[in-house]
Amino acid sequence: MMEAPGQNKFKYKTNWCVITGAPSSGKTSVIKELAHRGFPIQGEVARELIEMSMNHGRTLEEIRKNVSRLQKEILEIALAREMALDVKALIFMDRGLPDSITYFKLAGLDGIEALATSHLFRYRAVFIFDRLPVVKDSIRTESEAIADKIDKMLEEDYRAVGYTPIRVPVMPVAERADFILNCLKPLS
Repeated sequence: MMEAPGQNKFKYKTNWCVITGAPSSGKTSVIKELAHRGFPIQGEVARELIEMSMNHGRTLEEIRKNVSRLQKEILEIALAREMALDVKALIFMDRGLPDSITYFKLAGLDGIEALATSHLFRYRAVFIFDRLPVVKDSIRTESEAIADKIDKMLEEDYRAVGYTPIRVPVMPVAERADFILNCLKPLS
């Protein structure tokens, strides 16, 4: 397989696979399906951090008020998690470090820290899920327009770091999991 431009800029090569996409694109459902099939997974740091803060009595508005602190904390936790993982293990991750580039930009922050961190680990594959309609919940409040913007930015930012993301079309959860696993066969 030919290396993507910029692939040699990474400190560690991993066997990890990133599943990313706009909010409400079905990432978490497929991650859970892969876990059900016996694959190790890593959950989405941002959702876990926000849920934990809300469980401690903070409102979503309070949490998002200091967007700079929130995005930096998400990046720190994601990096700490990845530093603790076995680079040889096949692990499916709900978002990767380059997602922070997109979210830093969306928040109007300088993304240099997120960009530098994104060059530590080279993922085996990056899957970007095609969009589904946004289903809002206590944490997911993005509009359709913002979700479209995030979708485009994620692909641009992963490409800028040196990846060739694989688009996962809208289909039932089990079929999306099969699609991902079938894409990995030639990469073995």
